[in-house]
Amino acid sequence: MPVEPTLETESALFVEGAATVGGMDEVGRGALAGPVCVGLVVVDPSTPPPPAGLADSKLLSSARREHLIPRLAEWGSQRAVGWASAEEIDRHGIVAALRLAGRRALADLVTCPAVIVLDGRHNWLNPPADLFSSPAEEQWTVRMKVKADQRCASVAAASVIAKVARDQRMVELAAEHPEYGWAANKGYGSPEHLEALRRFGPCPQHRQSWSLPCADRAEVGS
Repeated sequence: MPVEPTLETESALFVEGAATVGGMDEVGRGALAGPVCVGLVVVDPSTPPPPAGLADSKLLSSARREHLIPRLAEWGSQRAVGWASAEEIDRHGIVAALRLAGRRALADLVTCPAVIVLDGRHNWLNPPADLFSSPAEEQWTVRMKVKADQRCASVAAASVIAKVARDQRMVELAAEHPEYGWAANKGYGSPEHLEALRRFGPCPQHRQSWSLPCADRAEVGS
């Protein structure tokens, strides 16, 4: 069993003066098709310990993630998910699309958290400083933490709600494009998905700017 995350990081931020902390995590970054989804869970000093069994979504089975969703719906003070489409990924690039999805999640909250915790070392939520661009977008107070999705309860919770939401979206899209097997592979580069791309080529839900396998012309013309 994976080590269960705690509120230790969030509690340290409360001691520093943050009234609320938002854990944020993305899902779908490495997929070949479908949107990216960003989950956001806000906690405050009154938030109780997380539900038993919570962990980074990548370490949990689909059934376990689904089991956690009703409990996470009642944990924390606010929850949201934000999306960026495959077309937006092609137009802006994957990092800017993650930023767009994250800001859409924040826009769905009643009040925004004082501090946002992101997994890893790269702050994709705030735009890079550019002296030659138009006035900068709003900058959020972000704390980076390596393995936050495994160690921080709010980030782990965000990863689970984002993963479940995106999996459901890919199952819905699979009904429109059954040839790619998205109900099983969720848009990632499984052998089945890659073979379908070679046979049929990409559809509008694919990230066209990525290095996708080319359709076999003999198959397409048959």
